[in-house]
Amino acid sequence: MKHRPLARPQAGLGATLLALSSTALHAQGVGTDAQLAPVTLTGAAVRSGLAAHLPSNSASVTAEELREQNLINPEDALRYLPNTSIRKRYIGDRNALIGGRSFGTLQPGRGLAYVDGYLISNFLGRFDAPRWNVITPEAIARVDLLYGPFSAIYPGNSIGTTVVTTEREPRRLEASARLSGHSQRFELYGFSERYGGYQFSSYVGTRLDSGLWLSAAYNRQDSESQPMNYYTLGVNSKTGSFDPARPGDKRVSGITYDTDPLGQPRAILGAGSGAVDHTRQDTLKLKAGLPLGDRWVASGMLALWTNSTENSNRSFLRDSEGATVWSGRVSDGQFGFDVPDGSKAAAAFAPSEREERHRHVGLTLKTRGTAEWNGSLVYSNYRILSDLSRQANLAEDQARQGGPGVWTYRDGTGWNTLEAQAVYRPAASLHEWVFGLHRNAYVLDSPSYQAPDWRSSLGALSQRYQGRTEVRAAYVQDSWQLQPDWRLTAGLRQEWFRSTDGQQLLRLKAADCKPGTEARCLPAPEGMADRVMPYEARRLSGASPKLSLAWQRDAETLLKLSYGRGVRFPNVEELYNGTLTPNSETTSDPNLRAERSNAWELSGEKDWGAQRLRISLFLDDVRDAILRQSDNSGGVTRNRVSNVDRVRTYGLEAVWQVDDLFVKGLGLDLNAAWARSRVLANPRDPQSEGKTWPRIPRLRANARLVYRPDALWMGSLGLRHSGRAYNDPYNRDVNPDVYGGVSSFTLLDLRLSRQLGHGLELAVGIDNLGNQRAYQAHPYPGRTLFTELRASL
Repeated sequence: MKHRPLARPQAGLGATLLALSSTALHAQGVGTDAQLAPVTLTGAAVRSGLAAHLPSNSASVTAEELREQNLINPEDALRYLPNTSIRKRYIGDRNALIGGRSFGTLQPGRGLAYVDGYLISNFLGRFDAPRWNVITPEAIARVDLLYGPFSAIYPGNSIGTTVVTTEREPRRLEASARLSGHSQRFELYGFSERYGGYQFSSYVGTRLDSGLWLSAAYNRQDSESQPMNYYTLGVNSKTGSFDPARPGDKRVSGITYDTDPLGQPRAILGAGSGAVDHTRQDTLKLKAGLPLGDRWVASGMLALWTNSTENSNRSFLRDSEGATVWSGRVSDGQFGFDVPDGSKAAAAFAPSEREERHRHVGLTLKTRGTAEWNGSLVYSNYRILSDLSRQANLAEDQARQGGPGVWTYRDGTGWNTLEAQAVYRPAASLHEWVFGLHRNAYVLDSPSYQAPDWRSSLGALSQRYQGRTEVRAAYVQDSWQLQPDWRLTAGLRQEWFRSTDGQQLLRLKAADCKPGTEARCLPAPEGMADRVMPYEARRLSGASPKLSLAWQRDAETLLKLSYGRGVRFPNVEELYNGTLTPNSETTSDPNLRAERSNAWELSGEKDWGAQRLRISLFLDDVRDAILRQSDNSGGVTRNRVSNVDRVRTYGLEAVWQVDDLFVKGLGLDLNAAWARSRVLANPRDPQSEGKTWPRIPRLRANARLVYRPDALWMGSLGLRHSGRAYNDPYNRDVNPDVYGGVSSFTLLDLRLSRQLGHGLELAVGIDNLGNQRAYQAHPYPGRTLFTELRASL
């Protein structure tokens, strides 16, 4: 196992890295590439992706280490990193959300993600995760993960976790390709089916004598998920039991019963709401870089991603002849249930389709060399060129023939970022200064239209929400060598937030105005209810001071105390999303306040050469935490976003790494994190006070044992553990190990690879070896088998 530092020491490491590299320094970079100092490749080696004087602790994984685990999608690189959760529900999931020390996957705004300095954090949708798709798996050089708001260089969203991916630049003619396949047999509620898919990825790059380098990458993925959602019916609220069977009910088999996360009995009739996702994704990425004289380097990137998705359903109901039943009044002989077909209420088993085309452009200009002043300029633009979601209103058997539905667009939605940064290292000075200006802007527009035929025709506008947000920032940070063994890092970030053009349009049939939604339904001719809800522009601001003191007691021991304040402004979707359907309502808050985090970290690190240990104590006190919560009553799911006055999280992390454990070639990475997160004050909702914050496990632990007996063989065993967590803000989910709950789990992963010679490598693997059933609202995959063939020059 390759030696790598657990955290970056504050003194001495920068000089060591410089001495080890024959490549001249680039400027410290921006945003990620930023503090992410100079990342350059020399042959196969990758220099550290983090600056020498990083105020916070970090965790890293290199390309070599990623070859030791099952990695299909880029976000798999975070699988074993300390105190981190990735809600990847299935292979090909576009919503693989990040959870960290003090936040769960219901708070995606606290997770930042970059690739080569370009922002890929998607803060546009309710569950929109970073756009991992634009990362090239074949080109990943390393992934670095930073904890907390301790660096002035990063935006306010860094109050949680910042993920920085660095792709390699070619040093010569390079080429590689990978073909992988996966398969799982998934069984739940008596229904069993096999799901799987394949992925092909390729990479080619070259560097000319002039210094010009070029690379191209292509990725094709075709996969089908296990069922994500299930159609469930609870007991009659008046009688406290299921309705009895009636004489005219259709007798069916396949109805199963269990207890929901709140401890209430329910019936499961099938996998509904577009439960099975069949996705076909293509990514093309082009990159180039060119020296401009001896001082400057320019580089650029263009990524195109397309997705075609079909969401289908699985009814468990079968009549006496074995035919599938999709709707109607049904009974198992004891209890009877109404399964809507969409003619009067939302269909239980309505299919949907989605077509997407995204484009990501990035440009970078940097200095290189060791002059006193260095600088960088980074611009990126992520644009959704087209995005059409077609949702049927009828049950699966009818909808495949056509019929009414809803079309939802997000064309033109996206974000752009611009960052200018300067680094000043005066000769013979004990200071290193970083100055920067930052801007990011998000635009969201999501209109929905009634469709006479959900497959092919467009009707009248039915609802729409839209808005813009912008954050501008200026920051300064100084790293000061007080003494040979003491270093003080201090910074200040000032941010200005603006939201504009916020608006909601709701046009509903008067008959669809349910109790509790009358305020959104105004009388109008011909039985229609219209309302346009514009919102005034808002301006907010926040200052974020940072301070870190590190003591390099000796060459092997580092102690560090860090404080950081972070201000996370609400994203555009949290402000303006207001959607109504026959079975759901989403209410955002255009007056949300910014989250303000005051975080502390005390850590110690010891390096014995073959062993390394880090222990960290952390505290995160957040005011006005932004929480999305849901409840279901009367068959209507209500989602709302609101501020919670004060939430405090504290805990302990331990990370231990060992090389050549017992025998040469056997390495162990082990990490564990214990956390306690509570709502301290919430006068607007006092029932939540004292409750555990949603989706933060009490214990997270990961272990990875890797054995390389020689240059040809590699075997690894990985363990992922997540302890008890709550999905309900009132902690009422007493039965978490079922669909809809957030369960604890312990998953084992295996991988075995063999070098075949001539640049060929064959690997086989298994995720979730024990086929444990685990849930984060949706069920996680069961035992999944992988095969992989890789070729490289």
